[in-house]
Amino acid sequence: MKRTILTTALLSLVAANAKAEPNVLPAELKDIGIEQKLGAEIPGDLVFQNHAGETVRLADLRTGRPTILALVYYECPMLCTMVLNGALRSFNVLELDAGKDFDVLTVSIDPKETPKLAAKKRDKYLSKYRRETAAEGWHFLVGDENEVKKLSDTVGFHYAWDERTKQYAHASALIVLTPDGTVSKYLYGVDYSPTTLRLALIEASKGEIGTLADALMLYCFQYDPATGAYSLVIMNVLRLAGVATLIALALLIGTLLWRDRASKRAQWVTP
Repeated sequence: MKRTILTTALLSLVAANAKAEPNVLPAELKDIGIEQKLGAEIPGDLVFQNHAGETVRLADLRTGRPTILALVYYECPMLCTMVLNGALRSFNVLELDAGKDFDVLTVSIDPKETPKLAAKKRDKYLSKYRRETAAEGWHFLVGDENEVKKLSDTVGFHYAWDERTKQYAHASALIVLTPDGTVSKYLYGVDYSPTTLRLALIEASKGEIGTLADALMLYCFQYDPATGAYSLVIMNVLRLAGVATLIALALLIGTLLWRDRASKRAQWVTP
């Protein structure tokens, strides 16, 4: 299934480039967007550089925790900052911690960007996140064009360089991966519901993180790939309510029987 999401920045670009034909997308923008590839596995041998200029393979960054992938570029004038700010807002609300319960990979799609830029962006967001384990779990990477394209193609993140504006045209989303690097969920836009993000991480972890209450929420809410969000499943709620009612009745009957037997025993021992 292919879903193309054009963001505010893209719409501005379209308006500038399509004055003669306002209802027609420029040719270079027609393939921009996100092609869902649920179940695709990211190659672990892809090589990038981290904020310190060290060479790392993606496999080396796998910790057994689910991962949130953000494909952006650090000198993006607007949209990428909105994506990262939206992620940060959600992270700050979550009880789950980056570096403890999940990891974050922020990868630049611009092969000209350097570890120095990655370090600057990392310092900015870690200072605003302020979780003790964040430095171990939130990675900011750069890489050459081939490695970046292999990664973006694997997850279906399609973008293009626009020579006239000197900017990358791209969509906006967070991509949730399982601990082994398999694409699990796409969360679209620039504002990410903490509840949706939490459920996506718990589902990607196969229940390794979260609580019993989270497991019940996953039973009642179902992920919709078309919207990148969770929606309430009424039948599951009714089933759960039915089970809860039966348990309550069983407890009530058990309590009444216990009281009745206790009352009879008290009568037998009364002189």
